[in-house]
Amino acid sequence: MALLVWGCVHDNPGGASLQPGDFIPSFSVQMEDGSQLSSKDLLGQPSCIVFFNTTCGDCRRTLPHVQKVYEEFGEKVRFVAISREQAKADVRDWWDANGITLPFSAQTDRSVYELFASSRIPRIFIVDSEGRIRKGYDDNPCPGYAELKSDFASF
Repeated sequence: MALLVWGCVHDNPGGASLQPGDFIPSFSVQMEDGSQLSSKDLLGQPSCIVFFNTTCGDCRRTLPHVQKVYEEFGEKVRFVAISREQAKADVRDWWDANGITLPFSAQTDRSVYELFASSRIPRIFIVDSEGRIRKGYDDNPCPGYAELKSDFASF
């Protein structure tokens, strides 16, 4: 139990804190399937960027809501889940055990995460086709399915 709490609240001071209206930073990650995904790949269509760690209780509660929205809007919206300090095998094990099919990139450090935020997970950024953040969520409070669905209804 202590590990679950530590994984959510052990944050580094400083770093970015992107807000609605900001453009997403330039980044590139390797996805689980081996393909590369960059911020440039997200331009031209709406996207949802999710930062998480599966040892975080709030992330465990929120990811199934994101999964459900992904199932409904995945053809219109590009979804990418990016782990914060978690290995690919650990993410894959939790994904498989919980029926999650979101495309993900496992990051064993915080370098990509810290381009977006300095603390708190889950972090969810709803991004328009021009790369501008339309809405952002963290763990206070975590968004539910209805909130997330309403964010994508206009796409």
